[in-house]
Amino acid sequence: MKLIKYLKKYTKEAILGPLFKLFEATLELIVPLVVASIIDKGIAEGDTPYIVKMSLILVLLGAIGLAFSLTAQYFAAKASVGFVTGIRNGLFKHIQTLTYSDIDRIGTPTLITRMTTDASRVQTGLNLALRLLLRSPFVVFGAMIMALSIDTSAGTTFAVVIPILSVIVFGIMLITTPLYKKVQSGIDKILKRTRENLSGVRVIRAFAREENEVRDFREENAALTAAQKRAGHVSALLNPLTYIIINIGILYLIYVGALKVDSGDLTQGEVIALYNYMSQILVELIKLANLIVSITRALASASRISSAFDIKSTQEYGSCEMASSDGYAVELRGVSLRYAGSPEDALTDISFTASRGETVGIIGGTGSGKSSLVNLIARFYDASEGEVLINGRCVKEYTKDAITRAVGIVEQKATLFSGSIRDNIRLGAPDATDEDIYEALKVAQALDVAESHGG
Repeated sequence: MKLIKYLKKYTKEAILGPLFKLFEATLELIVPLVVASIIDKGIAEGDTPYIVKMSLILVLLGAIGLAFSLTAQYFAAKASVGFVTGIRNGLFKHIQTLTYSDIDRIGTPTLITRMTTDASRVQTGLNLALRLLLRSPFVVFGAMIMALSIDTSAGTTFAVVIPILSVIVFGIMLITTPLYKKVQSGIDKILKRTRENLSGVRVIRAFAREENEVRDFREENAALTAAQKRAGHVSALLNPLTYIIINIGILYLIYVGALKVDSGDLTQGEVIALYNYMSQILVELIKLANLIVSITRALASASRISSAFDIKSTQEYGSCEMASSDGYAVELRGVSLRYAGSPEDALTDISFTASRGETVGIIGGTGSGKSSLVNLIARFYDASEGEVLINGRCVKEYTKDAITRAVGIVEQKATLFSGSIRDNIRLGAPDATDEDIYEALKVAQALDVAESHGG
């Protein structure tokens, strides 16, 4: 996957996390043997000092295991948080390279979801994977080997139970993966609908479209709920199915163990050890089943994030610079513009010239294409047909910085970013002095407003 490169910086943590978990698991596999020895030697023979000594060993094993577990959690958390932080930074940087057309085509809500919900799920999935993906199988197969070392015939129960459970776990994983992808797509639609309603609430109320929007939202929300239920129903089969198989195995194990204790082939402590190993397998397979669900969702989210990185900007820039102290001349030659997904052109066969020092007013009704025309000059969009020229050269031949320096736009809808007024004014010129800022405020006739708010 393309996202793996963001984990390279945390390779050490990604190795140490699972390693310490394996150390903890090794100690856990020793515990049933210690318990068996307490029963067979300490309790059976009434040896109290031996019972105390072995009990202290159990406490020591628990303390060391806890230390290993906390260390593993630290490394897993550091790796997963750092990994997703790198993904978010990389994705945000990549989004800045996309054009207006690209963002219109993808959808802002989708990008927001991938930066937030999807990234969080990837973080959770990686954290769990680093801690449990190796530990749980290690305990499962380790418990089977330890059980076989105690009694071969009784241990064969483990050899039968584990493959059956593996088929259940991985079969459900294969079914749920595409279902969770559909859930994420549904979340995108809900976010898009919510965003449109919040940003266009005045228009909706002006045309009395509240009931229609509520109906559409309910339909999309119902579709999302249905998708979540389908995925949840399949995922919910994991725990009951694993419990049924394991408990059948435990019942058979106790039955066989009781017969062997009666015949003298096994001790009571060894039967308890076998039972403990089967219980360990139960716990770890439940963990593994839930882990598989989390990893499945994380992989679906990772796939969506990766697909966002695959989106390449449809604009290419040239290498020409633009230098002029006398102003710029703008010319449009037979320009047409059609937005992505639109059946009709927003602009058709527009031609005009704005010479240096000349002021041109573009007049038209709402939706006539005034903003679209200005966006072409700044190259926020590329013309579907025709050419846009600045100083006699097509805008596609200039560098991005050259166009940014030459073209200034005051949007119809003002947008302020978090921070002070000074920070917002310095957005386009980070090295601007206070004198430059005050001059800009005077020109914009906004000095009184800035001073009244403390800048």
